[in-house]
Amino acid sequence: MKITLTGSLGNISKPLTEILVKAGHQVTVISSNADRSREIQALGATPAIGQVTDVQFLTQAFNGADAVYTMVPPNFGAAQWENYIAGIGQNYADAITAAGVTKVVNLSSIGAHLEDGTGPVTGIHRVEEIYNKLDGVAVKHLRPGFFYLNFYANVDMIKQANIIGSNFGADTNMVLVHPNDIALVAAEELQSDFTGKSVRYIASDEKTAGEVAKALGTAIGKPELPWIEFTDADNIAGAIGAGLPEEIATNYTEMGTSVRSGKMFEDYFKNKEVLGKTKLEDFAKEFAKAF
Repeated sequence: MKITLTGSLGNISKPLTEILVKAGHQVTVISSNADRSREIQALGATPAIGQVTDVQFLTQAFNGADAVYTMVPPNFGAAQWENYIAGIGQNYADAITAAGVTKVVNLSSIGAHLEDGTGPVTGIHRVEEIYNKLDGVAVKHLRPGFFYLNFYANVDMIKQANIIGSNFGADTNMVLVHPNDIALVAAEELQSDFTGKSVRYIASDEKTAGEVAKALGTAIGKPELPWIEFTDADNIAGAIGAGLPEEIATNYTEMGTSVRSGKMFEDYFKNKEVLGKTKLEDFAKEFAKAF
């Protein structure tokens, strides 16, 4: 198969590229960074260097592909983050149509069943809606849980204040996922014969926020590390103080309120799949090495 991947060599797209190349597929990897070309080629894939804001470029990169994997790259400089995400989704949809692509695996998110109130996931919900209007295109929306890697953003907090937390409490249920587990599912779906428009949830583990604090703390030699619930206002102020733009800080806080209410994960628990192999304790070892 000829498969085109967005996401450059990010946390999901790199292992996904490795899996697909090993399986014998012709893989093209889209990246905005020309310096990635040699690394992409070293993996046995073909680089396509350009911007996801350029529909003509995307159309060329998608041309001839039997399947396409799409994900909206982060842009912390976006003035209206939700609109930016939806806009890139529309670019992908336009290119998919122009290139005649008939199979798409789309990286969505847990919580994308909700129309609003989820911060950046609201934009991802809109991408799903855009794709679901594509005629003659089979689309599989992958909805992974909360990325383990997001906890790396708490390293400074742990080092400076000996706490970890967010604007939801220690007893809040969380659905967690490792990028490698997402890559495995994405590879499976890209090589499958699904039809229509459908959703698949991806998760590696289910823990409370307090259990996350315990596991990470134990791994770094701080077994009493507490999970602290912040007010929404303090959460925004803390994120801005850590260097995030107000737009991004506000969106992340809104996502946290959805987690706090349980709405973010409600549809997952109705439709969940078999858990992936990377458990919280496995990630805690990775976290400790980086810490």
